[in-house]
Amino acid sequence: MKNKSLLIIIGIVVLLGVYVMGVQRNLVNLSEEVSASWGDVQVQYQRRADLIPNLVETVKGQAIKEQEIFTQIAEARSKLAGATTVKETIDANAEVSSVLGRLLAITENYPVLKQNEGFQDLRIQLEGTENRIATHRKFYNDNVKAYNKKIKVFPTSIAASILGFSDEFPYIEAEAGAEKAPDVKF
Repeated sequence: MKNKSLLIIIGIVVLLGVYVMGVQRNLVNLSEEVSASWGDVQVQYQRRADLIPNLVETVKGQAIKEQEIFTQIAEARSKLAGATTVKETIDANAEVSSVLGRLLAITENYPVLKQNEGFQDLRIQLEGTENRIATHRKFYNDNVKAYNKKIKVFPTSIAASILGFSDEFPYIEAEAGAEKAPDVKF
């Protein structure tokens, strides 16, 4: 009788151990998916940051009097370059998006610039990059959602807590006022 009870207890402990190992493996995989998708977002952010100086120089030649927007772009890029956390990077990129929207709105008042082939090419590249950023942001948010759901659902939540997994990944959200077009004043 004692041997049977001991075997049952050992069996339960082994099953719990196998379950916890499975949960740990699954959570590590989900965490790595989130990290990899964040890397994809950062690649697109870097692509956009690399395009900005070319766009600015092209516009600068036609729109010298718009110095304020160039200063704002430089400041936004500086914040982006200095970002060290996911949250800082998300916030800095929201500012870059806002300033770029204003820059592109300004260019509408320069017909010669709109006809410039180099500017058109840069604008198309920037639009494509913005689309890729949106796609990668969605993929990142989907991975964060899957990870967060997994660590919050019972009984996985218990194992996740014991193993040190938490909802450490922030969602990328639209900036406040994103539903409105930027104001451009001359």
